[in-house]
Amino acid sequence: MTAIAISVSAAIAAAAVARRRSPAHIQLVARRRLPFCTAASAAPAAAAAGFSWADALRVASDAGVGDESDLSGYFRKVDICNRGMDKKGEFVEFLVEDQVVGYIHKGFTEHLRDFRDVFTIVPSHNGNNTVEHVTLHSSLRTPEDRTIAIGDVIKGLGDLIPGIRNELYPVTSSYGMPVYFSLERAAAPYFGIKAYGVHMNGYIEKDGEKSLWIAKRSDVKQTYPGMLDHLVAGGLPYGISCKENVIKECEEEAGIPRSMSTNAASVGAVSYMDIDGFRYKRDVLFCYDLRLPVDFVPNNEDGEVDSFRLIPVSHAANIIRRTDFFKANCNLVIIDFIFRHGYVDPDCNGYLKLLTSLRGGDCS
Repeated sequence: MTAIAISVSAAIAAAAVARRRSPAHIQLVARRRLPFCTAASAAPAAAAAGFSWADALRVASDAGVGDESDLSGYFRKVDICNRGMDKKGEFVEFLVEDQVVGYIHKGFTEHLRDFRDVFTIVPSHNGNNTVEHVTLHSSLRTPEDRTIAIGDVIKGLGDLIPGIRNELYPVTSSYGMPVYFSLERAAAPYFGIKAYGVHMNGYIEKDGEKSLWIAKRSDVKQTYPGMLDHLVAGGLPYGISCKENVIKECEEEAGIPRSMSTNAASVGAVSYMDIDGFRYKRDVLFCYDLRLPVDFVPNNEDGEVDSFRLIPVSHAANIIRRTDFFKANCNLVIIDFIFRHGYVDPDCNGYLKLLTSLRGGDCS
């Protein structure tokens, strides 16, 4: 390419970026109304869970059911996190620099067509006016420009993407690979990007019995209010390591000091893929175990937890098998803990199938 051509190309790219940042364009985005919004594509505000600790503990301690060797309850929890795989054909690849970073529902691409300075909707070559894939406008060459431009689009989509958190997730083809841009956390499933998180099992061991500290989420939390949860868990935002994120979440969610949380041990990962309407979740959860002093009592610091209870591992297993009280993805991490700590016998029917199903998503 000649120097003149390069200069012209750079000028066009600069003009496109300037146009997206202009007050007129921002106002246009803010005023935009979406005719395609459907009930399937926009999640309503969640209602608080309708159970108490008394309900959970009653189910947990009921030893008369005799279902300890029945793994079907665990399989149901895995299935809840891996719905809609028969709908994968409704999504198209989202490419950045020729790498697949996500998947976008064909219906959702209709919402992106007006943002021509940001997205390029590439049609198929079969002549039936279908979408082959989605990519970014060629003027968006840096992660910073892409982040700003797509952030404007997210604002413009309004209620189509509920629950905006102002928390950015890195967009990459797989963990540890180059970051192409950062995306609002709430928008991640609408672009089908891989999202990573950390979940920590905090437990004690006394008189030969292990017990897990379990949290009950606040009734006013935006997502999954009132559900049971791990002692510590959180999404993995841009610019922080898994271990530092665990330490940060330990302090915020359970009041665990760094002197304790640095002992959290990385023990693997679970993964799942879930399709619901326009949303395609491709999540990988890095799992940690932390053995706590028997006299430690957690204290929530960020207002996201209502209360904590110390529950024997076998009782937590009963809650998972028999109820839907836990936040769905927490079930997978606790089931993994149950395997690793010997609470599931290899002679149980379905042992290996259940073990492998905990990593049924794209664990990369």
